[in-house]
Amino acid sequence: MADKAELRQQFVDAFEGADYPISSPMDLVPALPNGPSTKFESGDFSMTAMELNTKLEGEFPYDDVEAFVDDVMTSLENRDLI
Repeated sequence: MADKAELRQQFVDAFEGADYPISSPMDLVPALPNGPSTKFESGDFSMTAMELNTKLEGEFPYDDVEAFVDDVMTSLENRDLI
């Protein structure tokens, strides 16, 4: 099982360097250490940033990393992925 707090911190660490506000997923790519191939892992959860984008239920724009990560976490929970 994935550790939600650990995953949340991974997302914050990866996405906080983006130039907020962001208006599309492409605005996040420069902040990611390995671009769209950046991988997030915890327990049995493993997903790249590119895969993560296909699961996002929120809507751009986002004004800060916390709002974006909140929607990422909610989207993953709603799909029973974490």
